Amino acid sequence: MSSVKKKRKAKINRHKRKKRRRMNRHKKK
Repeated sequence: MSSVKKKRKAKINRHKRKKRRRMNRHKKK
């Protein structure tokens, strides 16, 4: 069960990283 939770967390982190990158681009403008 713990391995499944880890996989789910990795997926969420990947999405968060993408969102952060997009936000930084807007900040520079």
